[in-house]
Amino acid sequence: MATEEQTFSRQNMEFDALYAGRAAFGGVAPGEKMIPWDIGEPQRAVVELARAGGFTGKVLDAGCGLGENAIMLADQGYEVTGVDGSPSAIEQAGQRASAHGVPVRFLVADATELHGVGTGFDTVLDSGLYHCLDAGQRSAYAAALHRVCRPGATLHLFCFAESMPSGTPITQEALVSKDDLRTRLGRHWRILDITEAVFATSFTHELLARMGEAGALDTGPAREPGEVQVDAQGRVLTPMSYVRALRK
Repeated sequence: MATEEQTFSRQNMEFDALYAGRAAFGGVAPGEKMIPWDIGEPQRAVVELARAGGFTGKVLDAGCGLGENAIMLADQGYEVTGVDGSPSAIEQAGQRASAHGVPVRFLVADATELHGVGTGFDTVLDSGLYHCLDAGQRSAYAAALHRVCRPGATLHLFCFAESMPSGTPITQEALVSKDDLRTRLGRHWRILDITEAVFATSFTHELLARMGEAGALDTGPAREPGEVQVDAQGRVLTPMSYVRALRK
């Protein structure tokens, strides 16, 4: 089955097609299924947040993808609901949770509405969803989270930082400014701080080189050249903004 090639931008990102293997990034070998944000384990930044006591009560994992963060939290005893707009992702996340032997409630839901997910959440994790939304969707999303959470609930949100170097498949318009966060998220959430974090990806230098040859890397003039960093396993690291906020 032929797959459609794409880059990471809100205009052409078809998440369910990626999860189901019907689409692939330019430069990815034919038949090679690669979800950049799926590293087969929870993000280290989220693990450290959990160790620091950042999660309490009922937890909502918004944009849970294949569920690694939700599974980790459920394994620690939290009551976790993971939601994603991709039916394929939710199906695979449920299979992973079953394989780990932990109970997670996974639901297909539109994050800008969150109908049918319940209410009374004490903690929200957004591990890379916010930057996938356009301006109007971000405002609706912030309001939807506010509706399903308890007063004083905590939001932990990770999104692409403006410090993202060039030479990545992440386009300029996918980056999130602090002004955007304060303006759109801040209408319903009291932002305590915005700090820096990093996420690992399944990209490698070799794959980025192939993507460059395929024309799938962002080379916009507004981006700083920077240097693409990798971890000890050779996985490309992406700079993220970490937002900690409380429900108003």
